Amino acid sequence: MNEVSMKLAERLVPATYMHQAAEAKATREKRIRVLIEQRKCPDEGWDDATIELLVNDLALMDSNNFHHNCGVGEREARIFSGLVARRHYGLGHGVGRSGDIAEVQPKAAGSSLLNKLTNALVLDVIRTIGVKKTAGCLVVPLATGMSMVLCLLTLRQERPGAKYVIWPRIDQKSCFKSIITAGFQPIVVENSLVGDELRTDLAEIRRQIVFLGPETIAAVMTTTSCFAPRGIDKLEEVARLCEEFGVPHLINNAYGLQSSKCIHHIQEAGRVGRVDAFVQSTDKNFMVPVGGAVIAGFDAKFIEQVGKMYPGRASSSPIVDLFITLLSMGMKGYKQLLTERKELKMLLTTQMEMVAQKHGLRVLSTKNNPISVAMTVPSDAGSSLTELGSMMFLRGISGTRVIDTADVKTIAGVEFVGWGSHTKSYPQPYLTAAASIGMTKHDVELFIQRLDKCLEKFKGGKTPPSDLSMNWDKKAAVDEGIGDR
Repeated sequence: MNEVSMKLAERLVPATYMHQAAEAKATREKRIRVLIEQRKCPDEGWDDATIELLVNDLALMDSNNFHHNCGVGEREARIFSGLVARRHYGLGHGVGRSGDIAEVQPKAAGSSLLNKLTNALVLDVIRTIGVKKTAGCLVVPLATGMSMVLCLLTLRQERPGAKYVIWPRIDQKSCFKSIITAGFQPIVVENSLVGDELRTDLAEIRRQIVFLGPETIAAVMTTTSCFAPRGIDKLEEVARLCEEFGVPHLINNAYGLQSSKCIHHIQEAGRVGRVDAFVQSTDKNFMVPVGGAVIAGFDAKFIEQVGKMYPGRASSSPIVDLFITLLSMGMKGYKQLLTERKELKMLLTTQMEMVAQKHGLRVLSTKNNPISVAMTVPSDAGSSLTELGSMMFLRGISGTRVIDTADVKTIAGVEFVGWGSHTKSYPQPYLTAAASIGMTKHDVELFIQRLDKCLEKFKGGKTPPSDLSMNWDKKAAVDEGIGDR
């Protein structure tokens, strides 16, 4: 109700009660005003009622929700199902226009405002958690792989003669297929084994740039977040190479926003060399349903060009999910989740080391991987490694990967020996587990108990019992370099 309606209501309800209600309503409206004015993620998370008040108000600004609307076009945001309409708050027009996903839409002032606000909130979060020089970002209703395709297609417009993308190997199919889908030829650079860890072969990247010619290269595509034993790519050194040769540099930061180490390397790479864009998933970093990504970079004009490359309007669903989630978390809530994740990474590593010691195995030393942990597995138990993976899955363990380094996979005509291990010759099989945002101590406890039982069964039940209590020394773990930065 507006001020006039509130005054009229005093004829029905005592004025003192209405004044209290008006003050409470004004408090919510002030929050909304400050959000639109400052375009920053609120420090404290909002309650659901305030969030719904704002989203419903935005929805009423779209033409399909006007009482007097008479739609005679081919796309009028008509929604048949009431359930679907409520699920989307009546926001049926999507975002953007045919030539630019970030453009304001005449029929959808509310959806357009929501889109602008979401991009502003995400930019604020990225800057606040460490990539301070980020100049622009774009939330798109595409997962990470297709978002990388969009970036590569944008670079194609700038470099029409380019044919190749140099790609330090990361055994994740969507990364590789994004290069193929964009119409480029991948140049796979095998990683170097340093101790247990796989690191970027900078000399080979330089050799390929010189051999192929910088003008023929669309981009070097590096990776931050990945499954151990691969570490974060050497972003700063690659950025310097790209600056030296005038070659674009794209960073696949799929779930790296939750890691201060990944964030630090991106910030430094942008400071010392060339980074055209870094791309991250919304579901992996912000705990929303799959379907969105954030394309960010140090050059606002390039990010704007990426938006103009998107063909047609876009679904607003992933953007609405992220907008609501950021308002609900607030900056303090998100930072707290990041802190808890870092602590649980230390706990997960420590407990996996105890299990490994009990079974005569070991946790691989991968100090440059702040999220994933790898542990060797028995290779002589008389059972296949696939069986171990099945045991864990059937016991409700999701997210682990059991890697048989002898696996071979062909993707788009390219053969990868040792698929899953990020290299053609990793010396031993292993399994991985990750400490990602939203994980709880209870998750770690259950995983450790079930992993222990699976290993006992896999080895024939001959392992003697031992104490796998959850007691651990956080300071000792930090001193050993187990945690994130």
